[in-house]
Amino acid sequence: MQIFQRIRSQAISQVPVLPTTKLLFFDTRFAWLWLIVRLYVGYQWLSSGVAKVAGYSLSPGTFGQRMQGGSWLVGGHGEKALQGFFTHSLSLSGGPNPVIQSWYAAFLQHIALPGVGVFSYLIPFGELFVGLGLILGLFTGVAAIFGALMNMNYLLAGSISINPILFLLEIFLILAWRICGFYGVDRFLLTRLRNTQTRLSTSTAQVITDEALVARE
Repeated sequence: MQIFQRIRSQAISQVPVLPTTKLLFFDTRFAWLWLIVRLYVGYQWLSSGVAKVAGYSLSPGTFGQRMQGGSWLVGGHGEKALQGFFTHSLSLSGGPNPVIQSWYAAFLQHIALPGVGVFSYLIPFGELFVGLGLILGLFTGVAAIFGALMNMNYLLAGSISINPILFLLEIFLILAWRICGFYGVDRFLLTRLRNTQTRLSTSTAQVITDEALVARE
């Protein structure tokens, strides 16, 4: 039994990484590709976040123009907008072929609508921080995860728009988290974290060796 478990563990530990996968998601020579994806997705989130937080557009055709209704943070505009969105989503949960799943409709009715005031702040600043993280390459993988979670929630609420495209691109960014921030802050941050981990591992190994030598004596 022990021999079988040993063979099994060795087989699992030796599963090879496909060359294409290694090239796309591990090789820094392809970091330029993820930079383009990062900037595109980050711009989409940043423009949406700025429109909600500051009330101004970053879109090419209407750059600098004031958005209708202004900032979500002033005059309860965000609460009204979200309340209308949640109510519309709930209306799509009925009928023989509902667009909104019953479990998500329950979330909207019992959590999202009563907490609309909290979500009117979480969503704008969440979009803003995800956009900044992706553009700067700061905690890129984490930013992509939160972006994907927001896109998934928008899709579950019945909002298609650009959400499927952003969600797919964010999945790729999550897979390429090791190199997608290479042209960004992560290049220096991950290097420092890696060096810190190496020093800690070396120190731990030295302590274990010293303790073993003392025990022998």
